[in-house]
Amino acid sequence: MTSGQSHIRNFAIIAHIDHGKSTLADRLLEMTHTVAQRDMHAQLLDSNPIEQERGITIKLAPVRMHWKDYILNLIDTPGHVDFGYEVSRSLAACEGALLVVDSTQGVQAQTLANLHQARQHNLAVIPLINKTDMPAARIEETKTELRSLGFTDEEMIEISAKTGKNVDKVLEAIVTKVPAPAGDHDKPLRALIFSSQYDTHKGVVVFVRIVDGSIRYDPLLRLNFLASKTEINPIEVGYFMPQMVHGQELRTGEVGYIATGLKDVRLAKVGDTMTIGNSPVDRLPGYKEPKSMVFLGLFPLAADEYQDSREAVEKLRLSDSAFTFRPISSMALGNGFHCGFLGLLHAEVVQERILREFGLTMIATSPSVEYRLTLASGVEYGKLGFTQTQLLSYEDGRATVSIQSAEEYPDPSQVASVKEPIMNVDIYSPKKYTGAIMQLAQEKRGVYMDLTYVGDQAHFVYMIPLSEMIVDFFDRLKSVTEGYASLDYEFFDWQDVEVVKVDLLVNKEKVDALSFLITRDASIVRSRELVERLAAVIPRQQFEIPIQAAIGGQVIARADVKAFRKDVTKKLYGGDRTRKDKLLEAQKKGKARMKLVGRVEIPQSAFFQVLKRGS
Repeated sequence: MTSGQSHIRNFAIIAHIDHGKSTLADRLLEMTHTVAQRDMHAQLLDSNPIEQERGITIKLAPVRMHWKDYILNLIDTPGHVDFGYEVSRSLAACEGALLVVDSTQGVQAQTLANLHQARQHNLAVIPLINKTDMPAARIEETKTELRSLGFTDEEMIEISAKTGKNVDKVLEAIVTKVPAPAGDHDKPLRALIFSSQYDTHKGVVVFVRIVDGSIRYDPLLRLNFLASKTEINPIEVGYFMPQMVHGQELRTGEVGYIATGLKDVRLAKVGDTMTIGNSPVDRLPGYKEPKSMVFLGLFPLAADEYQDSREAVEKLRLSDSAFTFRPISSMALGNGFHCGFLGLLHAEVVQERILREFGLTMIATSPSVEYRLTLASGVEYGKLGFTQTQLLSYEDGRATVSIQSAEEYPDPSQVASVKEPIMNVDIYSPKKYTGAIMQLAQEKRGVYMDLTYVGDQAHFVYMIPLSEMIVDFFDRLKSVTEGYASLDYEFFDWQDVEVVKVDLLVNKEKVDALSFLITRDASIVRSRELVERLAAVIPRQQFEIPIQAAIGGQVIARADVKAFRKDVTKKLYGGDRTRKDKLLEAQKKGKARMKLVGRVEIPQSAFFQVLKRGS
């Protein structure tokens, strides 16, 4: 280990959402004079305007600080469950972690999830009790909860990230308790890519932690990505201060960036290992690939915006490796994209970015999850339109395929069984809400696994289908617990489920964009809601329009859009009743004829109203 290497400390800040990570990062930047006072503003590392508005961290942000004789590399991490994969990437580049716990709320679901990840990476964890200046601070209860997680009173530091109280003790603890990075300066270069972003001038910029060896800036140097087998000449090498600052060299143990000039972010995979030329080095253990869990269609509001929206999603794909898309076409909504996300918050953030950065409003179809279908014996998957990439296995003459939307669901007679993803869900809440949480979990087909009490907090473990969680589970959980519950979940397994495809028909014509998959038990209630909502937003015509929800050929819900009624008897001024009846009868026949030939035009705004989240 070189003398310089012994003075490097790499650490992350991990915590539940809103426990004060970004505020603590601001204080550390201030105390180490990394950022001049005049440039300082709250949530400095949250550079994205959506991050600042929502008060959440989405993209991890590294920064290099100098304190006494030490170089401190901080990697700020997200707290929301949708962005958990960012946390695992940060931790792999560190030797230590600051675990921030809000003293007004205590240990929460993601405090535990992140602590578990930190311990899996064998990091030195320093527990910090934050917001101790608040009148509602429960310092002693929080200490008890931390003791139950294996920490001692001596390790805990009571701080206020807002006022800066005891933040100097945090810096001391980082230097004394976090080990210096291991690694051999004399070995060939091995650099771990822990994040990346796209720059229009420099191409893909990879964020790296140098594990062995070093890299000096040389435009003729050949750098090799071991997983994607891509070779590049570096355009620039440097550090984060927190802006990118050009440097000459990155040494063992340091964190920095390398601008690659690549135009495709998929060639510089996060978790890949970089080396110089064909050096005989072993790949570093990478990360799990972020896997899309929630799928929905995005369609431009105006048909002529398709090309602009295609460019927008392609640019977003460059800066967000967890976002996937492929072009699709719908009879009702025109051309659009089938998109994959980590969760609903991720989907909302992407839609918001499309609106802000490109000025495009997109219609989102109902969210869906991946289902695995085992086809009936002898059914050829290719003839049903399934591709080789959708085929998961082929045993005993039966194909198992994966689908991500209702449009891909074949005729039920050709499906032998269906499996859906089940999540292992941890819920933390004050114990007075136990009954309300259990009732909600039961409504959502949750299977109870465990309930333990830590002081005043109840910790529930449930198995809940992902399809039940993606619509309104989190909102309703917050509602029944008055905002006090916290949630963490991860994929557990696939389980059998009885799923039906519900088609919506307007004037007896299927509207493909509104089809959805749902369990048979819940299909009638959901269908009634949808047909009534659609009936309320479709403009009235000269004839009555039936709106139906059907499973196969069986109609399970119906609502009608009433026809306009013109007063055809207005011009009559006298005579007997038969004259009036004759005119009304002629009007009825005319409307029946119109109904046969009339095709209902559904305006895009009606889809927007029906499919709008939370409506």
